Amino acid sequence: MNQIVNRRYYISLSILAVILFAGCAPKNEQSSMSNAQTQAPEKVELTVSAAASLTDALREVQTAYESKNKQIKLNFNFGASGVLQQQIEQGAPTDLFFSAAAKNMKTLIDKQLIDSSEQKNLLMNELVIVVPSDSKAVLHQINDLAGPDIKHLAVGEPQTVPAGSYAKEALTNVKLWDPLQGKIVQGKDVRQVLTYVESSNAEAGFVYKTDALTSKKVKVALSVDTQSYTPIAYPAGIVKASKHKKETSDFFTFLESKEAQAIFMKYGFTIPK
Repeated sequence: MNQIVNRRYYISLSILAVILFAGCAPKNEQSSMSNAQTQAPEKVELTVSAAASLTDALREVQTAYESKNKQIKLNFNFGASGVLQQQIEQGAPTDLFFSAAAKNMKTLIDKQLIDSSEQKNLLMNELVIVVPSDSKAVLHQINDLAGPDIKHLAVGEPQTVPAGSYAKEALTNVKLWDPLQGKIVQGKDVRQVLTYVESSNAEAGFVYKTDALTSKKVKVALSVDTQSYTPIAYPAGIVKASKHKKETSDFFTFLESKEAQAIFMKYGFTIPK
């Protein structure tokens, strides 16, 4: 009986010692433990490779999305859709691809780098011809590009820049692509084409309507006949190699939201019906 009482006595002392020790732990240690428990989740960085013509709209989308999703950091890689496509093919870390042409998305789907079920056409655009804002050149029709007022015509590199490919298609349809070769100055993306016209290094250039709206240094001289080129669709798709599929999917869903669509329409894009 005495042994049982003694054992209970020592157990009680041990429990009391543990309680006292915990209560006497330095406050900074308790604070550290508390901070560790309440520490915010680590930020997830998503890399979005997007067509250069999406730059302004996506910067505003970024502000709207990150303000509501503090754990997400969006990193954009803007450039010509063809170049971005090649980067993804070569293994460049990318979570989402947002192209200015369906053909670049199709290539990545065919190469099984993007699943067809995880991509969709989100936006539409139009092709226009711009001239410097102080230009006296008058363009009534696309054939006027062959006139003496236009000595340099800026066009995106057709192989990698969708806007250049659309421009080549439109010019080819009116049998002007070959005759204008002596005037054509190629840009690495549509924003460089815009810069050429803004700086008067080219008297005219083919850009998207959305690009023309971003600059006060150019004016739209002519809207290109939409029947003369392939409809300009902007598909977005989740890259299979993404290490953050859920977070990327959530951002994709936001791009389809009314809030995001309102931002895109503000910059001149239209939403497919």
